[in-house]
Amino acid sequence: MQPKFSVVMPVYNVEKYLRNSIQSILNQTISDYELILVDDGSPDNCPKICDEYAAQYPQVRVVHQKNVGLSSARNAGFAIAKGEFVYFPDSDDIIHTPAGLPPASQGRIQGRCGTRRRQLQTYRLRRRR
Repeated sequence: MQPKFSVVMPVYNVEKYLRNSIQSILNQTISDYELILVDDGSPDNCPKICDEYAAQYPQVRVVHQKNVGLSSARNAGFAIAKGEFVYFPDSDDIIHTPAGLPPASQGRIQGRCGTRRRQLQTYRLRRRR
């Protein structure tokens, strides 16, 4: 079955924040989503953490690649995303929503500094032919 949402999270050198960020997505109340973690050649323990979550949760997939940057990591996740909508949180963001992954107008995320808040962006997924 195709998920409604794909969450694509580029991961690089955020070992300190990664578990909390992933857990904030896994704690959502909806179940119709996939989480794609794109390890962008992180030199710390992030690749291992990503693999642990993928082994434990069926909705989590991991892409490992050499370090090519944030945009390329997002594109790699987007290329394999199956959801109708795609979210691109950063790997140090915590998603705070009471009712699950929201429509773009309702979602809010909080960055690691604890004070920055911005709207969660939603992108319509379009397949290339």
